[in-house]
Amino acid sequence: MQTMTGHEIDTDLKPGGFQLETFFPYLVRVFYSDVTRALSDIYQRDYGMTPAEWRVMAILGSSAEGMQASEIVFRSSMDKVVVSRAVKRMEERKFLKRNANAADGRSYLLSLSDTGRAAFEDLAPKLMAVEKQMLDGLEDDEIQVVLAAMSKIRGNLAVSEPATEV
Repeated sequence: MQTMTGHEIDTDLKPGGFQLETFFPYLVRVFYSDVTRALSDIYQRDYGMTPAEWRVMAILGSSAEGMQASEIVFRSSMDKVVVSRAVKRMEERKFLKRNANAADGRSYLLSLSDTGRAAFEDLAPKLMAVEKQMLDGLEDDEIQVVLAAMSKIRGNLAVSEPATEV
């Protein structure tokens, strides 16, 4: 087996054998940080939102119906405490509304308020423009290869779908 850069993987660590610059988890984290920074520059500037708040907004904004916080946790792969804090702050800022769940009187369904929907509709095209810039120069088949590889890696880690990072 080889690393992304073509180096043979030897799991018996020898002096100087670990190369951070070619260590896949490190490269993924750096990539994630770059992507998050490019997107967060916009939603932090325009609405003072954190990445967790944007993820909650994106999930709710992409759904026709309200959903429980547990579904947001599942779809976002964020910790429930992080989701809870984001939801609380978004409620305080009037981006979210909480309605009783008719199917289960003990729980609530979260959805975007009119203010939240307006913010989502303002932000989504701006963030899609950043996505377009990120993918500039890649052909559709190259993008599909990257997405397929990401899915395989998540499968190798036994991570359930459909969590998305936005």
